Amino acid sequence: MLRNGARLHGLRLLAAMVVGAATGQAVFSVTRVSGRSLFVITGGLAGLLAVVILQVYGRAARLSEVTVRVPQVSELTFVVNNDSRQMAWHLFVETSTRVSTQPLSQDEGLLREALSSLHGLFATTRETLKAGRPSRAVVGGHTVEYLAITMLNHELRPFLSTWHPRLHAHEQAHPDAPEASWPYNAACRAALVAVQGNLHEYALGFARLAGVHAPETLVNGPGRIS
Repeated sequence: MLRNGARLHGLRLLAAMVVGAATGQAVFSVTRVSGRSLFVITGGLAGLLAVVILQVYGRAARLSEVTVRVPQVSELTFVVNNDSRQMAWHLFVETSTRVSTQPLSQDEGLLREALSSLHGLFATTRETLKAGRPSRAVVGGHTVEYLAITMLNHELRPFLSTWHPRLHAHEQAHPDAPEASWPYNAACRAALVAVQGNLHEYALGFARLAGVHAPETLVNGPGRIS
């Protein structure tokens, strides 16, 4: 077996030498060409390069349609390409690894940490959108930006604008009191459960736009991060 491996390695080296020699000969031959032949060769190489570039660009720009359920709206058709799939992947990671989709029972965790995590999700989503290029407008389809901004304005903003000032006021008025003494503690946790359910759907939506395999397993499985 060792002898066969050494023989295969030797054949690979020989093949590499032959290819290198042929490439060198081709380059040398082209450099000695002049006149019409030089233009023909140069034009052929330029055409070949253009075809390769167009094929690469075509794969990157290729659009596909995906149906996603948007909470409080309906099922919508989204159109994505490689760039928007990458953005959707980033947003899926952010939404699926925070308290936004992971349950927080009545007797565990702190609401302050949960609200801070959701505020971080809002900021990260906005920065991700700002850093990316806007998707090309397509008739009859929505974009990943639409899904992300809908999540911000329909879920995160209303929840945070309602509960963050109330909790902050309690913390300022009672700096040494436990969070459980806050009169709105139970109500805020109930509202958190409701918004988590919708954010769970957004996380799955981002996963489908990104082409993630079995996203439900990733979101609902172990290894939760708040």
